[in-house]
Amino acid sequence: MGRIRIVADSTCDLSAELKEQNEITTIPLCIVMDDKSYYDGEEITPQQIYEWADENRTTPKTSAVTYEKSLSILKPMMEAGDDIIFFGISEKMSTTCNIIRLIAGDEEYPRLHVIDSMNLSTGIGLQVLYAARLAKEGKSAEEIVSLVEERRSRVRASFVVETLTYLARGGRCKPVTALLGNTLKLKPQIVVERGAMNVSKKYRGRQSAVILKYARDLEEALLHADPTCVFITHSGCDREIVEEVRSYLKGLDHFDAIYETRAGGVISSHCGPGTLGILFYAD
Repeated sequence: MGRIRIVADSTCDLSAELKEQNEITTIPLCIVMDDKSYYDGEEITPQQIYEWADENRTTPKTSAVTYEKSLSILKPMMEAGDDIIFFGISEKMSTTCNIIRLIAGDEEYPRLHVIDSMNLSTGIGLQVLYAARLAKEGKSAEEIVSLVEERRSRVRASFVVETLTYLARGGRCKPVTALLGNTLKLKPQIVVERGAMNVSKKYRGRQSAVILKYARDLEEALLHADPTCVFITHSGCDREIVEEVRSYLKGLDHFDAIYETRAGGVISSHCGPGTLGILFYAD
């Protein structure tokens, strides 16, 4: 008799502790530097990525999970007769979900379910943890997929970028815009909507003041959020800034758990250091 296995790609940005506690397996995306490919979270760290990017004045390329690596992780689960629920980064950003679907078809394994998270980072992680909770409650794979997809549009994922340099290097913002933005100390708030990233607000000033303003601007939404948990996800921020955000969220006296996670290599490659986001489910 198989069991329900929850699998996500590495961009879900969940900590090792959360993955272990909830029996979550991850499949790494790839980061390409100097024509060599590295598995995200296994063969390269965000700090190494930043150092390479600054030295080469460009950002690494990122690519979807590989067929071979994915199959090597999923095959033992299939052989055990497990129901597998896979969560992938938004299909508007990556072909990862389609690669897993291809494996399901090639292996003729209909019990491999693929969910397009329509999100990134812990916007995926929130859905993964919800699925793990439903599995512990004894829900079937089909019920879990249905409930997760029903709730998917209620994920609130946003973050504030400290520097526009990395977005410019990756072609997601014009170099002139980045230069002007950095000179004026503009910090855009990026929100994920319907699977795509869009600029919402533009803050200005020191990152510490901007991040706190961003958190306070979310207050009404946070007070109406699912109280189960909230994520502080960052790509390497000063400890003081992270603790200020944690203190602010704690002061709302609303959430059962406040999780802090560090963004992995793929997310860090595109947003650069100093980025911080607050992610949660709208209730």
